[in-house]
Amino acid sequence: MSPDKKKKLNILRKKLDLLDNKLIKLIKIRTNIVKDVLKLKTHKNEIVDKKRISTILKNIKEKSIKNKIDPKITNKIWKNMIYAYIDFERRNFNKKK
Repeated sequence: MSPDKKKKLNILRKKLDLLDNKLIKLIKIRTNIVKDVLKLKTHKNEIVDKKRISTILKNIKEKSIKNKIDPKITNKIWKNMIYAYIDFERRNFNKKK
């Protein structure tokens, strides 16, 4: 890689790092909201709401297309995030206060 391209790559990577820092802050906010949602659930079978998951993924696909983002990327991101939070809720169900 040429020195010029390497310099441009480093600049782009720094931009990605800054964006990652913003995403971490948003994930913390989302996690706190999920904790509040979990407090409202009285049975473990309330953790997975397939209809809600389907609606979320449909909306994300529509928003992705509207914003000219590859919907396969956003679908994978949101599915992983949803299932990570389902796992989080299951692990924390009996710990909620």
